[in-house]
Amino acid sequence: MTYVEGLRAVVTGAGSGIGEALARRLAADGAQVVVNDLDAAAAARVAASIGALPAPGDAASVDGVAALLALARAELGGIDLYCANAGVGTGGGPEAPEHDWELAWQVNVMAHVRAARLLLPEWLERGPSAKSHFLATVSAAGLLTMPGAAPYSVTKHGALAFAEWLSITYGDRGVRVQALCPQGVRTPMLAATGDVGRVVLEPNAIEPEQVADVAVDALESGPFLVLPHPEVAQYYAGRAADPDAWQASMRHLQAKLP
Repeated sequence: MTYVEGLRAVVTGAGSGIGEALARRLAADGAQVVVNDLDAAAAARVAASIGALPAPGDAASVDGVAALLALARAELGGIDLYCANAGVGTGGGPEAPEHDWELAWQVNVMAHVRAARLLLPEWLERGPSAKSHFLATVSAAGLLTMPGAAPYSVTKHGALAFAEWLSITYGDRGVRVQALCPQGVRTPMLAATGDVGRVVLEPNAIEPEQVADVAVDALESGPFLVLPHPEVAQYYAGRAADPDAWQASMRHLQAKLP
């Protein structure tokens, strides 16, 4: 058996984009998949097409996460892989409305925290011999930044920090944690970024299926950072080695944006 075959997996935000591609690839490789999305029709459509279980609902709220995990456990008998994929691409800067900042915080960060809070007791109790895997869709913005989108950039940094903390704290107790950090991906979220997204992300954008292939292939023995755009590793290293030079280059890019 492959690592994925027989895996009991939950994918949030799986009604479209990266989440849908993850759900399809996991199901194709033999996993039992629960398809979550706020859009009930989208969740039902994807689930029906891959023989999975639809679980529409809010994967960010306290009650929504609890309901999702309860349904998955009741139907599958347990959860081996949780793909915390749902996210929002909130734009703007400090002037962005309070609601936009709060939405980004709840969906991009607290959804991961709330899922881990409920998953960890089960995973730690069954021990390191079992498969216990948390895959966080973070984005390269969590390693770098995204011009024109402060709420998105800040909360994706938070999602990365939380995934790293989980890995450090529980990695030796059998919980595998990975952060999926693509750059531009041809999804509805990219389309919603407008002119900035077209300038910064579209030139090297890839398909959701390519992201899913890289992510699923990395599940068994891949690194903490899963990078569908390998060049992101060089950008991240350069940022750490010389923050001033990196910020200067980003300001140069910022000056060219609409």
